[in-house]
Formats: sequence, C-alpha cells, structure tokens
Amino acid sequence: MAQFSPKPEWLKVRAPGGDTYHHLKETFRKLDLHTVCEEARCPNVGECWREGTATVMLLGDVCTRGCRFCAVTTGDPRGAVDVREPEHVARAIARLSLQYVVMTMVNRDDLLDGGADHVARTVSRLHALRPDLLIETLVGDFQGHMSGVDTVVDAGPDVFAHNVEVVRRITRVIRDVRSSYDQSLAVLRRAKERQRRLAADAAERGAPAPRRLTKSSIMVGIGETDDEVLEALRDLRAAGVDIVTLGQYLRPSSKHAPVQRFVEPATFAAYERAALEMGFLYAASAPLVRSSYKAAEVFVRSLIDRNDAALPDGAASVGADGVADAAQVEALLEERLAVARREAARLTAELDPDEPRPLDPASTSSARLVPAASLVRR
Repeated sequence: MAQFSPKPEWLKVRAPGGDTYHHLKETFRKLDLHTVCEEARCPNVGECWREGTATVMLLGDVCTRGCRFCAVTTGDPRGAVDVREPEHVARAIARLSLQYVVMTMVNRDDLLDGGADHVARTVSRLHALRPDLLIETLVGDFQGHMSGVDTVVDAGPDVFAHNVEVVRRITRVIRDVRSSYDQSLAVLRRAKERQRRLAADAAERGAPAPRRLTKSSIMVGIGETDDEVLEALRDLRAAGVDIVTLGQYLRPSSKHAPVQRFVEPATFAAYERAALEMGFLYAASAPLVRSSYKAAEVFVRSLIDRNDAALPDGAASVGADGVADAAQVEALLEERLAVARREAARLTAELDPDEPRPLDPASTSSARLVPAASLVRR
C-alpha cells in the first residue's frame, strides 16, 4: 500500500475543538502533564475530552522500547524519575472535572520495578483525593516481573489494562524485541488472578469489594488475518480479560510499519460480535477505536449491561433483557460527570481557599490549579 494513499471515508474525523477541548489542552500545558491523547496523535482526543475522559502519561515521555507502530519518543531516560509526579499528577487531575482518567506509562526498562511503584502511588493518592473518579491504568509488561503487576493491582485501579497490540504471528516484527505475545497474556492473567484474590480477601473480612476489570487492545490492518484476530480474542478471553478494544492501525510516519489494509466497518462489527460471543463483558470495535476510546462509556456499559450491583445508588436501571440502551448509558455518564464537577469544585476550594473559582471543563476560564513552576521537571 502506498505510503500516502488516501484513507477511506470512514477514517475521516473532525479536527478537535470546542471550549472544553481547548481549555483542557491549555490546562495540561500549564501543569506540565503529558497526555497520550496528544503524544500518540489519537484521532478521538476532542471527543473523549469533551466527555470527561483523559489519558495522562506518567514517568515522562521517553520510552525505552522502539515498537514499529508507536509515535512516542524512544530513548534511555537513565533512571530519571520525577519523584514529585505522583502527588502533582494526583492533585492536578483531582481538580479537573473528569469522571474517568486513564493513567498510562512509557516502558521504563531502566527502572528495577519498571515504574510499577510510581504508578501505584499515583493511583493511591488520586483515590484518596477523589474517591468518585474512575481510574484505569494502562501499563507495560514490567519485563514479565509479576511483582510489578501485583503492585499496580493492589493500588486499586478500577481497570487494569495492558495491550497485546497485535496478533501472535507478527508480534516480533511489530513490537520491540523485549516484548512478547505470551508475556503480555501472562501479565493480563496475573492481573485478573490478583483482582480475584483481593476480592475474595475482602469478602472474607465482610468488606465491600468493588468490581475490578481487566482490558486489552488489538490493532488491525498491520499484517494480520481475520482468523488471527479471532485467535487473539480467544487468547485474551482465556487469560481472563473482561474488556477488549479493536481499531485500525494508522501509520504515524514513514519510519513506522506501513498499513497493510484498511479494515471495513462491517468486519469490525463482526469482530465485536465474535468477542461478545466469547464472553467479554464489553467490546469496542470500530476503525477509529483506540485503547482508551470513550473509556468511561465502555466501563459503564460493561457494568450496567449486566445489572451489576456495584452501580451507584439512583443510577439508571437497565431494561428487562438486562441491556442498557443509549439513553440509559448517557444518563449515567451525565450523572457521573455532575458528581465529578461537584467533587472537583469541593477539592479546589479545600486546597486553594483563595482561588476565586474552580476549574470546570464547561468553563473557558484559565483558573490556576497549582503553581505551574512547582510542576516543571528540572
């Protein structure tokens, strides 16, 4: 396929815009926060930010691995870590009117624990500040060291995500040599086992055990066959993965792996049907779906489509068939966003009593969250 061959109509999207988008973009810059939405050039950045979902990149913006699909900078950070980041990120995110945040990370093979403790401390601190906020951690494989997986799961993210990225056959061609298909499956399997163990321990103590989910993502159009996609879905389900997303690979630059095919929307729909038949709680499958695409909606649907008991009091009920329609999902998301705005305002008032007004993505004000100088990496 030619490097600059025209994309099909279904891959065209509007440029991001709107008051909320521009306000969040400005705020992230002031707070020196890296978002994977921008680093990975995600086509859905405007849509997700408008709906109160954002993806923040921890541990800097230099990855120790060089996968052929990824636009994130590759290099050697030489063990450099901003020890202030967990506190600063938690305090900054807590004051934003977000209902769902994805905390992802670059691979940090230069660190003994792969950065697991850093991620866990950020999750724990954000939970303490904003208990209402749903948190997803999209992490690396920690070089197969399961202690890193345990560290992150024990911090209590609502969703533990790790991407298998591509099907088995082309993993060695597309992903960094330090990555492996089986290692990714092992990470996901361990995360689910750990979640179940923590839930069982809580039940023994008579304590409530919030629903914790696992998630992974597959890119297509990069050299796989449809049968191989179905095989990867079966492998992920066998590893205990609850949620799966599938999307079209788009080449970031001429230095990256070329697109082999543009997968038709009907084929994506077939992937989704197959995934649900395999027992996934939810599958998001479409050309422009990315790992964190509409993450809040995906999480909510995975719960309310099955009358999950973990739903908040007063949440929208599901139909007699146990499936929530679009209006019910939208109602619950709006309810969560209203709570997020209220909690963000409360926290801003507590932490900054002299601040004239809280930051609200629905507003175009440029209210200061925390002193920008204190967040600059030195």
